[in-house]
Amino acid sequence: MNASASSTENIPAAVALFMSRRDLFARHLGIELLELRAGYSRAALTIAPFMLNGLGLPHGAVIFALADFAFATACNSHGRVAVALSMDIHYLSSPKVAASLVAEAVEVRRGQRTGLYRIFVTQDGATPIAELHGMAYFKDASFLEGDDEFHDTE
Repeated sequence: MNASASSTENIPAAVALFMSRRDLFARHLGIELLELRAGYSRAALTIAPFMLNGLGLPHGAVIFALADFAFATACNSHGRVAVALSMDIHYLSSPKVAASLVAEAVEVRRGQRTGLYRIFVTQDGATPIAELHGMAYFKDASFLEGDDEFHDTE
């Protein structure tokens, strides 16, 4: 194995550390990154009482936030800055209060500038909660060369 192959294999681990430290909103919600590989992410969250809406049901924004974090980590897993162009969500069922939710993001297609991702949110690993599609835009910038600023080449 050469040095560039070794460093390429370490990119998802570096991205996982970077995103886990820097995404303060995800940390506030208690989102945990379970797995990250190139083009793939799995994240989890447990519904807490403060995450309920006025009807006493888990807020749709919390479900979206979990899916968005999985999407963000999957599309940034290559070490190149990726930002969302669009996301759509289809709520399939309402999770139970105190349920464990898992979001799994999978890269469907990745081009030079854009990538398409499919995200599934399930309750306790089985019950479908939501399905999303996200389109990412890849910038000519890296964020792994230093934690203090992005290195833009555009």
